[in-house]
Amino acid sequence: MAVLPTPAHAIGVAVPLGTAASFAVLAGQSVTNTGPSTITGDVGVSPGTSVTGFPPGTVSGVIHAADAVALQAQTDLTVAYNNAAGQASDASVSGDLGGRTLNPGVYTASSSIGLTGSLTLDAHGDPNAVWIFQVGSTLTTASASRVLLVNGAAPCNVFWKIGSSATIGTNSTFVGNILALTSISATTGATIDGRALARNGSVTLDTNTITRETCSTGGTTSGTTSGTTAGTTAGTSGGTTGGTTGGSTAGTTGGTTGGTTSGTTAGTTAGTTSGTTAGTTAGTTGGATSGTTAGTTGGGASGGGGSGGRPPVGGVGTGVGGAAQGPSATEITIGGILVGLSLTVVGFLVVRRRALTGS
Repeated sequence: MAVLPTPAHAIGVAVPLGTAASFAVLAGQSVTNTGPSTITGDVGVSPGTSVTGFPPGTVSGVIHAADAVALQAQTDLTVAYNNAAGQASDASVSGDLGGRTLNPGVYTASSSIGLTGSLTLDAHGDPNAVWIFQVGSTLTTASASRVLLVNGAAPCNVFWKIGSSATIGTNSTFVGNILALTSISATTGATIDGRALARNGSVTLDTNTITRETCSTGGTTSGTTSGTTAGTTAGTSGGTTGGTTGGSTAGTTGGTTGGTTSGTTAGTTAGTTSGTTAGTTAGTTGGATSGTTAGTTGGGASGGGGSGGRPPVGGVGTGVGGAAQGPSATEITIGGILVGLSLTVVGFLVVRRRALTGS
């Protein structure tokens, strides 16, 4: 008979175990083993200190007796227990779970619950399907009883919150994480595919096999990892290649262009400026000096622009033909001499004429 969760309620979610997840066996008072039990995972006790029976039992993990690791695991176990107890119920169960097939959900038993024969948990192809059993008092499984997982159900996603203690029958096969308020007893030959975690009491073992189960990353993680890796790789490669190529090209082009342009501009500007300035300065200076000197020299030598010392044609102060100048002392003397000679010559010619006439 299948028990379906009530649609009005939310399906349960996996209970977070915190650091208690590394433990296959954890107790509050003591851990006692008889026979060649095989434990895969850590074994611990806190606040109690007693862990006995290893060997003959073997532990593939670390034994933590009243240390900080066990103390923290017990703290996290309390949180996990309260989480499991607090999730909304999807359906109620009572009596014996044997012969039932249960879909994922949260199942509540107000008092004790038993298991005779087989209980089947059907995930319907969902590897993340979760079952939470909220048992008010004790859980007792009969000898050779079994919990069967079908259609993708995972033992790491099965949780048993036990209000007092749990007893796993002789040669039975049990599946899931037992979170007991008081104690857990696994009788001779019982196998637990999950965890035996007791908050306040003891865990007692007798030639048992307990394997700490962790949710395999199967389809969910694989798909996520594959997609993420592919995306990341593609993005990184694309980005790196694009960035490198783009950067190199941009940098090379930018640098070359920038350098060439900068150099050409600088050179051209410097050359042009230098040449223009030098040429202009040289030409202007040369021209100005040459013109001024020539004009000044020529004007001075010819006595005011070649006009024999006379005022220029334009008159005094007109600015045409150079500056106006009067006769100098030398010119006056020379003029006087020339006048005197002229008079002497004239007088000589007159006397000569009279003499010739008289004769």
